[in-house]
Amino acid sequence: MHIQGSHWSTAIAASSDGNGGRSTPLRVDAQRNLEHVLRAAREVFGELGYGAPMEDVARRARVGVGTVYRRFPSKDVLVRRIAEEETARLTDQARAALGQENEPWSALSRFLRTSVASGAGRLLPPQVLRVGVDVEAEEARVPHQRQPGSGGQPELRLVDQRTAVQDERDDAGVAALLDVVGQLVERARSAGQLRADVTVADVLLVIATAAPSLPDAAQQAAASARLLDILLDGLRSRPTA
Repeated sequence: MHIQGSHWSTAIAASSDGNGGRSTPLRVDAQRNLEHVLRAAREVFGELGYGAPMEDVARRARVGVGTVYRRFPSKDVLVRRIAEEETARLTDQARAALGQENEPWSALSRFLRTSVASGAGRLLPPQVLRVGVDVEAEEARVPHQRQPGSGGQPELRLVDQRTAVQDERDDAGVAALLDVVGQLVERARSAGQLRADVTVADVLLVIATAAPSLPDAAQQAAASARLLDILLDGLRSRPTA
C-alpha cells in the first residue's frame, strides 16, 4: 500500500462509508479503527445476536463508542453492513459449491459444512430467516408503514432516500442468496437425494441452527460438526421399501 504524506492511505476506495454511499479515502488510523470495529461487531453479534448494544462492540474493538458512531451513525447501519457482508459471503460459498461439485448432494452438503464452519449462521440477516413467512399477514399485524401522528391519527412515515437505497441493496443481496441456494436445493431434490419437502428456508435454518455460540472454540467446532451431521442425515431422502 502506498501512503501519500503521513496521514492518508490511497487504497481505501473499496471501503463502504457505512451508509451505502460512495467511499472516500480514510486516514490510516481511521481505516484501522474501522477494521477493528467491523471485526468486533462480527464477534459480538455472532456471540450475542444483533440485539447486542453498540457499547459492547466499542469495548471489543478497544475504541470509544463515539468512534463507532462516527462511522456508523446508528446501530441499524452497522447491523446492515455486517448482514450485507455475511449475505455476500454465503452467496459466494453457495456458488463455489454449485460450480465445483458435480454431484448434487455433495454440492449441498459442502455448502452447508462450509457455511456452518465459518460461523455464518450466527450472522444471518433476519429477513433471510423469514423466508416462507406470510409477509402480507405479517404487515397486516404490524403495519410498519404507518405510525401515530398528532391526535392519534395514523400518518405516512417518510423514508430517508439513503434508507430506501440500502433496502434495495439488501433485497438484491438476499435475492441472490436465495436464488443460488434454491439451485442447490432443486438439484439435490431432482436427483432424489434430498427429501421432497425440504425447502430453501429449511436449508438456511440448518445453517442458523448448527452454529451454536460456545465459549470454547474447539468445543464449538466439535458441537457444530456433530449437529450438522445429524441435520444432514435428516435432510437426505430415504429409499422406499
